[in-house]
Amino acid sequence: QVHLVESGGGLVQPGGSLRLSCATSGSIFRTLRMGWYRQGPGEQRELVAEITSGDSTTYADSVKGRFTISRDNAKNAVFLQMNSLKPEDTAVYYCTLLSTVRNYWGQGTQVTVSS
Repeated sequence: QVHLVESGGGLVQPGGSLRLSCATSGSIFRTLRMGWYRQGPGEQRELVAEITSGDSTTYADSVKGRFTISRDNAKNAVFLQMNSLKPEDTAVYYCTLLSTVRNYWGQGTQVTVSS
């Protein structure tokens, strides 16, 4: 059984940085891409960033230039470096992995940006 576990969330002041990590356990035949979504209070879940097995990346316009996604293909791990954080980045951040079989989700990690 495949599990995704996020870590690295927390409380940070505006302008600060956090690094999210997502570790995968279980056997996956082939990973197509991994990514991060977020869901703020009263909002729909939205794509933050994703990265393919070939390291092609996509970012939401709201985080371009501030967030960087990276991955460790051998470990099926994905990371999100978040800089210059803003209060509007406050949300639960979810890790996702798309394989040839299905899409997997983590339980989420809370990121709160507040002074």
